[in-house]
Amino acid sequence: MTEFKPATKALWSGEKEQLSYGATQVPVVHSVSFGYDDMDEWNAIATGKQEGHVYGRNTNPTTQAFEDKVKDLEGAEAATAFATGMAAISGTLNAFVRPGDRVVTVKDTYGGTNKIFTEFLPNTGVEVVFCETGDHEEMEREIAKGCKLVYLESPTNPTLKLIDIERMAKAGHDVGALVVIDGTFASPVNQNPLDFGVDIVLHSATKYLGGHSDALGGIVCGPHHLIDQVYHYREINGATLNPQAAYFLLRGMKTLHLRLERQNQNAMQVAKYLQSVEWVEDVFYPGLESHTGHDIAKKQMKGFGGMLSFSVKGGLDTVYQLLPHLKLAKRAASLGCVQTIVGPPALTSHVECTPEERAAMGIPEGLIRYSAGIEDIDDLIQDLEQAFAKLPKEALSK
Repeated sequence: MTEFKPATKALWSGEKEQLSYGATQVPVVHSVSFGYDDMDEWNAIATGKQEGHVYGRNTNPTTQAFEDKVKDLEGAEAATAFATGMAAISGTLNAFVRPGDRVVTVKDTYGGTNKIFTEFLPNTGVEVVFCETGDHEEMEREIAKGCKLVYLESPTNPTLKLIDIERMAKAGHDVGALVVIDGTFASPVNQNPLDFGVDIVLHSATKYLGGHSDALGGIVCGPHHLIDQVYHYREINGATLNPQAAYFLLRGMKTLHLRLERQNQNAMQVAKYLQSVEWVEDVFYPGLESHTGHDIAKKQMKGFGGMLSFSVKGGLDTVYQLLPHLKLAKRAASLGCVQTIVGPPALTSHVECTPEERAAMGIPEGLIRYSAGIEDIDDLIQDLEQAFAKLPKEALSK
């Protein structure tokens, strides 16, 4: 659907081919198996010579509609879906990395991703090199030493640091490395990494793609020859997206552009407000001119996103006092939902990590991750104002 704009693709891509019986919505196909009377047709589909479905662990019509929709939004040749975002990340890494290989990444990736890099891959004989996020010269030096895969995340979770995607993709390709990026925080509305030379872009579909925190999912997009390898790993290892979840994600994506338009606006206004609050030490949002990666964001992002984070004076003690006073924002461990969601990385994105590990990743204990929803911005600001007003003033002087 290259003739249509992204907002239209979010509504219609991948759907027409899966409609039946005059339905206007993609059906949820729960069938585990798909039968064929013609043996030659069955053989052609089973061996990949003809499109079709044989077994639910491999492919499914509802899931395919979701894959095709995200594929079109990312401008990719192919896509394959997983049961969760972490399944998409681990499946992609396991599809390409082998014992003895070298991986270059950044320090402050999502907590689950970081655990793969610090625990699981090293246990299989894979060397993982961590670079300071945003230090492009350090990354280029490490990549130039040789590596099998470069793993990026931009903006990062939860510190909203930016990586020059085009620059790092070139560095990776100069040594023949595969370049993979987690684009969850930006979503395909705000950023399309394949346009900047990345080989594979993946998402936790649970977040912005679904948008309602009611379905888990992950998806990986890229050229056919690479996605075929990821698909093969997924079909054998079995982290298949459930068709009911695929339906929820499809439904959520119909309002993706509308949601992100409001969330981009709300996050910017919340970030600007927080800059004026005496309790706040730092605000991390790519849309702010004070953000160290603002120029990079302007170059590679169409919108600055619905995610921000801010650190408060008094650290985790202040976090524990402040958050219960919020009446609108949900205290929860997800993001990208229509409702505003807040929480400290210590209890959300990096709960698996120790305080020392979080500090090494540049995540202060007093950091709060704020996922702006689609509420009226005046209500969100007032909610923050009344919550901050309830903190003890004497604590500011300590």
